[in-house]
Parts: sequence; C-alpha cells; structure tokens
Amino acid sequence: MRAETPPFWWRPKAWQSLMLAPAAAVYGRVARRNLENGERADVGVPVLCVGNFTVGGGGKTPTAMALGRAALAEGLRPGFVSRGHGRASRGAVLVDPAHHSAAEVGDEPLLLASVAPTCVAVNRRQAAQKLLAERGVDFIIMDDGFQSARLAIDFALIAVDARRGLGNGAVVPAGPVRAPIIDQIRYADALLVIGEGDAGDAVIRQTARGNKPIFEAALEPENGARFAGLRVLAFAGIADPAKFYASLTALGAEIVESRDFPDHHVFSSDDMDELSASAWREGLQMVTTRKDAVRLATGSAAMQLFLKECEVLDVALGFAPQSLGARIIRDTRRAFRRRKFG
Repeated sequence: MRAETPPFWWRPKAWQSLMLAPAAAVYGRVARRNLENGERADVGVPVLCVGNFTVGGGGKTPTAMALGRAALAEGLRPGFVSRGHGRASRGAVLVDPAHHSAAEVGDEPLLLASVAPTCVAVNRRQAAQKLLAERGVDFIIMDDGFQSARLAIDFALIAVDARRGLGNGAVVPAGPVRAPIIDQIRYADALLVIGEGDAGDAVIRQTARGNKPIFEAALEPENGARFAGLRVLAFAGIADPAKFYASLTALGAEIVESRDFPDHHVFSSDDMDELSASAWREGLQMVTTRKDAVRLATGSAAMQLFLKECEVLDVALGFAPQSLGARIIRDTRRAFRRRKFG
C-alpha cells in the first residue's frame, strides 16, 4: 500500500471500525480461504517467509536482511523474493542496485539486494524460479507474502513491532490486520517480537496459546554516535515514522522539527524545497531513514542533490540471542527435508 494507513487503525476501535465491520468480515473470509487453499507451489529449495499480521511496518525487511546474512554465514546461497511495492512493472525482475531505481523495482528490494540476489514480481513463484535459474540460489527468503500463499513455505516467521502491535486489532478495512489473527497463527511457525513495548502483548498471548515459539530482536543503530547532540529536522516516508524519531531521540539527537510522509513516498520538488528551506531557516541538520535515502539516491538529479544535504540513520536487526538467526535458517532447512523426504 502506497497510501498512508488511516489513523483510526492505530487507535482503540471507534465508529469508523464499526461502520466497516461488514466489509472486514468479507475481507476476512476471503483471506482465510486464501490461507487454507493457496497454491503453495514447491520451488525445490527451502523457503523462509518473513511476514507480519498487519499492513505496513513491523520490521519485515530488516529481519529478512538479517536472516540473509545468517544464511550466508551458514554457507548457503540465499536469494530474496519481494513484490516490490509501488514499482512500475509487474513481471519478474532481478534487482540491480547499480542500474535500477526505486521506481522500477521498489525501495525495499534495493535494500535486500545489498545483501543477496533479489527478484521482484507480483507472482512470487515466478520470482523464485528466476532466482533459481539465473542466480543458482539454494535458499529463498520471502520479504512479505505470508498471506498470499503462493509458495510452499517451510518456516513462516511473523514479525511484530512491540511498540505498535496490531493497532485496533480489526481486519482490513476496519483495521490493519490482514486476516483473522487465529487463522494467521495457525499457519505461522514462530513470532518475532521486535523492540520493547506492550502493544503486542495480546498477540503474544494468542501465539503462546497456539504453542508457537516466541523470539525477540531489536533494531540497533549502526552509526548512532554521529547524531548525539545534533539539532535535527527529521523526515520519513515509512509505515511508522514515530519509531524512527524515537530512535533518533534515544541517540541524543534533538528533533526540533519533523515531517511525516506516506510509506514509499516519492518526494516532489515542493517537498524537498520546503524541507531544505525549513532546515536552513532554523539551522537544523536534515536526517532521514535508509529506506527514504534509497528512493532519493536512485531518483532524479534533484533528489540525489537533495540527499547530499541529509544525514541517514542506518539500523540493523539484532537477534536475541545472536545465534537465533542461524537457528531459524537450520529449522527452515530441516522443515524442507521433512516436507520433501518425510
């Protein structure tokens, strides 16, 4: 979804959710049927899916990247499969960070491609087959796609932001939940709780009752020291800008101004002029996320010039314990062998 999610999704249920409840019931039935009867094509190699219960955010891409690095450390040749939200084409495209823009392949696939070969396609089966044929991968990691049920998944890891949780807990369009939670838990193999907070407690309890393991991780700044003491104008076009602002504040930055944009936002000339003028007027350093920086870096010459005025906060997902990534890779491979050979 390129559009900003409705604010009422992330507040306690109110009249908007009640009005949309009939539509949510229909959406939920279709989503349940898809989970139960999806194609689940076998592509001949282990498939690890990193998904979440809700629309947008949740830390899927940093988690997928961390698992890609763990697979490399295990001596595997991993490849990422992604839909590539907001991109111009629909067919299977192997991502080339040196030549593709975010408009062509999506911003998150460009981040994934910095770790391992990445293919984007609406049909994730086509993307996986292209990786197998042209890059010789032996381990597929899906960034999202849990609810689409297009591939046979050997391990489904569901990421939940501990601070954001499930919002109002209602199914789309009454809330951010992609399918009834009880149905999603049935097809999940484990829950990964990212960060600190109690917003995810309800789904943690439901997952525990389903006898599924619950893991922990945190997003850790990679270049945090440089932001201590900075007076900044922070801006972000991601699903949850508040998480980015909280990270900056924790690093000691003073956020004097902030600007929120919709997820996957393409910055216009007016956006960049307004941000730059505000920063110069108040003597602030502009700071943004790596995901926003990728869109700017692969955009127009004006976008690339604007990016030179900005600092970028890089974060990486750290598992607790650190060995958890390797464990998930091994569990996925064991599940694949059981599925193939009994």
